[in-house]
Amino acid sequence: MSGDDKPGFATRAIHVGQDADPATGATVVPIYATSTFTQSAPGEHLGYEYSRSGNPTRAALETCLASLEQGERGLAFASGLAATTAVLAALLKPGDAVCASADLYGGTFRLLERVFKPWGIATQYTEDAAPEGFAAVMTPQTKIVWIETPTNPLLQIIDIAAVAEVAHRNGAILVVDNTFASPYLQQPLTLGADLVVHSTTKYLGGHSDVVGGAVIGPKSLVDPIAFYQNAAGGVPGPFDAYLTLRGIKTLAIRMQQHSANATELAQWLLHHPQVEHVYYPGLPTHPNHAIAARQMRGFSGMISLRLRGGAAAARHLVTHTRLFSLAESLGGVESLVCHPATMTHASIPAEIRLKRGVDDGLIRLSVGIEEVADLQADLEQALTGSPQ
Repeated sequence: MSGDDKPGFATRAIHVGQDADPATGATVVPIYATSTFTQSAPGEHLGYEYSRSGNPTRAALETCLASLEQGERGLAFASGLAATTAVLAALLKPGDAVCASADLYGGTFRLLERVFKPWGIATQYTEDAAPEGFAAVMTPQTKIVWIETPTNPLLQIIDIAAVAEVAHRNGAILVVDNTFASPYLQQPLTLGADLVVHSTTKYLGGHSDVVGGAVIGPKSLVDPIAFYQNAAGGVPGPFDAYLTLRGIKTLAIRMQQHSANATELAQWLLHHPQVEHVYYPGLPTHPNHAIAARQMRGFSGMISLRLRGGAAAARHLVTHTRLFSLAESLGGVESLVCHPATMTHASIPAEIRLKRGVDDGLIRLSVGIEEVADLQADLEQALTGSPQ
């Protein structure tokens, strides 16, 4: 579909970039399982030469992703961290700096501190996720402001439009990791962000069966990232692209159910006698609930919590659930429980983790699309008998 038509989100997720195959009429985009493409003469081909540079299945995914995020161009990568690496490597040089919120996915922190810092690219972190907090730590060398919203794992909400204004006023671009929200719930480019990054492994794929990443934005910024992608690799195979496209077709209805289930569970957990604190932007008690309600159309399926029994109670819960699988990752149709301090954020040094609130008592839930009553019952039985 093309032209000036503006079909709804779910329609675009199913159709954009996914016209019937002209050669066979196949309704679903074929898996072009080829590493190379035959040319009619040197340099004369049908748009594809080698699958690192481009593949029709991947191109369909990239076209769809760009449409969902309302960007000019999308790129698909082999993982979310491959996408992050490409953005930083393509747009920064030694002496440049990044500004980021302190509450950050552990893999991104590791990449910034242990890969890019030795290359001469420093990162300043702000504990204050308000626009003023970013402005306070930016320097003339800051070229990229990097945020997640909601953040991982403390579910902070950052005002995208306001931080975009701060970044632009200081000569930097704003990159938003939109993984926790998905493009169904939040579209940062429409709020002033310059680039959007995803781990497509999560909500976009949605079935815990594929690893991938994406970058979406204007051609002026994405084109140099595409050059880096081709030069350095890190692309998904055609089967990975196919699986991600298949997942995207149901993204809208999945996100509705993830959000509905998480909202109901968060409200229940908020009043549970063994729960000390619930982090969920859909709760009116969340300090940034109003911002979340303004820039999102739902609150996603991620909940973090602390139990009154501290680390011992947290360990008891994560090892006694039956429906919530103890596993890394998130965003699949099945519910997962995670212990960030020893799993997703273990690469962050303990003293930094503790300062940021990622201690042994923190639990992160990825709420799936099962029957919410069954999920509540599972959490209740796991809470029973946990240390007080």
